[in-house]
Amino acid sequence: MKGPTTNRVRRHEADAEAPVGNFAPTAIVPAPPPAPTRPPRSLGDFSHAPLEEVAAAVGRHFATSTNEEWRRSRDVREFLQRIAPFPGVTWQERWEASGLNELNRPVGDLAGDDTKLRYRLFSGAGHAFAIRLIRPTLHSFHANRFSGYTRWFRSIANDPQLEDFCLRVGQLPVSEPRRTRTMRDICCALTVFGIDLDGLTPEALLHYAVECRKHGLSGETLRSGTFAGTLAWPVLHDMGQFPASAPRTLRAAVTRGQLPVEEAVDRHKLDNRAVRDLLVDYITRRSASLDYSTQRQLTHLLAKVFWKTIEEINPEQEDLRLSEEVFTKWKERLVTLPSGKPRLDVDGPLMAVRALYLDLHTWAVAEPEHWATWVAPCPVSDADLRWFHLRRRRLQERMANRTRERQPLLPILSKHVNDTWGRLRALLDAAESVAPGEEFQFDGATWLRTSSRDDINHNRPPVRAINRRSGELVRLSFEENQAFWQWAVVETLRLAGLRAEELVELSHLSVRQYQRPNGEVVALLVITPSKSDRERVIPMSAELFHVIAQIIRRHRKLHGTVPVCARYDLHEKVWSDELPYLFQTLHGGTQRCMSSTTAWRMIRRACQELEVTHPEFVGVKFAPHDFRRLFATELVNNGLPIHIGAALLGHLDIRTTRGYVAVFDEDVISHYQQFLARRRAERPEEEYRRPSPEEWTEFEEHFDKRRVELGSCGRPYGTPCAHEHACIRCPMLSVNPKMIPRLDELEQDLLARRDRATAEGWQGEIEGLDLTLTFLRSKREQARRFQRQGPVSLGLPVIPHQEPQVTDV
Repeated sequence: MKGPTTNRVRRHEADAEAPVGNFAPTAIVPAPPPAPTRPPRSLGDFSHAPLEEVAAAVGRHFATSTNEEWRRSRDVREFLQRIAPFPGVTWQERWEASGLNELNRPVGDLAGDDTKLRYRLFSGAGHAFAIRLIRPTLHSFHANRFSGYTRWFRSIANDPQLEDFCLRVGQLPVSEPRRTRTMRDICCALTVFGIDLDGLTPEALLHYAVECRKHGLSGETLRSGTFAGTLAWPVLHDMGQFPASAPRTLRAAVTRGQLPVEEAVDRHKLDNRAVRDLLVDYITRRSASLDYSTQRQLTHLLAKVFWKTIEEINPEQEDLRLSEEVFTKWKERLVTLPSGKPRLDVDGPLMAVRALYLDLHTWAVAEPEHWATWVAPCPVSDADLRWFHLRRRRLQERMANRTRERQPLLPILSKHVNDTWGRLRALLDAAESVAPGEEFQFDGATWLRTSSRDDINHNRPPVRAINRRSGELVRLSFEENQAFWQWAVVETLRLAGLRAEELVELSHLSVRQYQRPNGEVVALLVITPSKSDRERVIPMSAELFHVIAQIIRRHRKLHGTVPVCARYDLHEKVWSDELPYLFQTLHGGTQRCMSSTTAWRMIRRACQELEVTHPEFVGVKFAPHDFRRLFATELVNNGLPIHIGAALLGHLDIRTTRGYVAVFDEDVISHYQQFLARRRAERPEEEYRRPSPEEWTEFEEHFDKRRVELGSCGRPYGTPCAHEHACIRCPMLSVNPKMIPRLDELEQDLLARRDRATAEGWQGEIEGLDLTLTFLRSKREQARRFQRQGPVSLGLPVIPHQEPQVTDV
């Protein structure tokens, strides 16, 4: 069930091995429903009826002609003849005695090499299942092939609730095969359980889904991460079949969630039960001041990295009093991961072990009866941590080198995702302008829009097209959707410097606006509390505003508004309240908020696509946090004071921001430190008072002074123009699209000046003009991209005013 969320995210090094049971049901315990006292049999009870009577009843019910009546009767007769010789009073008993109710025993095997008889036996068994003559197991049902079982079962069940369910499934925005498979799943579950739809509980459907996934039935495999009945669950929930307290999606019902401390420690299978109990008590007490992500990391370090390794080194170890030899061997193993790679974070396990021993020393003074038994000398000496600062410096150097490697690649990546989405969007628009089966021209090639038989019953049919020249089939609607979200993820991370968790937490409510007295509207992006547990507001640049507007427009185009959905926090292992999250997609027929892992995969896919044309991307992986470091680097490189950059990034300590921009030379860092020191020393104490009306007016007028001929300057408040009004070359200039003709005039003037410089041999002038032309064309292309999108209505949600509550004391 959905639980409360703290909306806080702490990022730590992932476990070396994938945890077992991430998709083990916890909210609902899977269990088959109890056998009904009166099994549903709309055609009557034929459990003791003679063979010919059963065959005649099936033929009469399913027949639409005399010939078909004979065929249906023949199929059931031949099937029952095969199981009639087995002992039993009822047909169910004979079926079970035949062994056909076991795993991997299809009825068709009784036909030998006779293919026609094989299919007749399948048909006869399917009709026997549908009239509830025989109740098969899940394995025996899936071992046989029934092409029309859903139709047979519905015609006999005559269940209004089942028909309502099928009608709702038929309206889902998914392909026809998926809708057919969803209805078949429910008919199969009702057959196996021997119930009507009103007896199908969440526990029963979850049992069916788990068993199908466990045994690889209906196409699901253990590692696929999918379950049978995924689409059926929300439909049954919405129609009131499931109680309101049940999770709305099957994924929420099977998500493992937060583990108790005891279970988290027991996953590492410690042999010493006394130490196991100690670690449980210790972590439980520490968890009061930790979030779940930190608690999970602490459990991993103490239970697996520390004590499990100690038991492997010395199985006879009974307490925490470690010999120098044992601890030396443990430190030797610590430097290497189980995969054989070197461990980059050696200090983390050392600090966790040191904290364990020192905490026991402290707690034993106040509670000797509970902790004094475990007090022992701390094996982690000061010498082990002597090189801590050196290792931290090496870590910062690796991060700085990583940023230096990716800084020249970022413009290439940004251009790639922009061009890919732009091309697919234009191709999709061209395909949608013609009917299926018609040809159209795009980019000098002839394309044919195609359709499939499944598209006829699809309420939102996908768009596909074939390149007549190469024969390539492109799933345009799917590829364009993938390219859009890939572009949105990359550009939002690049322009806002968000953490991956903050990206997926963005909602429609995060978009705010501030209207100045002169009527100008400033767009703001509110970042919810994350790692630092502090909310912050980011003024959106024109590019960032464009990206957010495109995301909102896409949701409004598909749904009329930004739909609400729940988000699963991968770190805290909890479900959030339903909110209009921006980064959400349709998954399994329901809206699902994008995870940070999905964002990471999109970035990786874009880098892999670039490896073909740009060899420098081979072996290079962009992580979401790389964009954050590059964002900080660009801010400081463009002259923004580092303390303002720290506020935009949400850093509580300016030294953290300085570590992000460590790609600069030491003299640059020194320059900023001296600048801040001088400014803080010269700042009078009066400046900490509330601003006067005159000062506030001066602050607002600053935004008017940022208006220039070609657009608006993005320099921060209180800073002068750092580029001597060379606006074309300035990266802070945001060009107004209506000034594109003026850029064309400037380009013609620059080209004329370059021709003159070439004729006169002014090499230095030529170099400067070429640089200016490069900046001009880049800004013009950026402005044209904005112009092509046109105005976008954000449809900002109205936040209802809440009256303050008065509590009697």
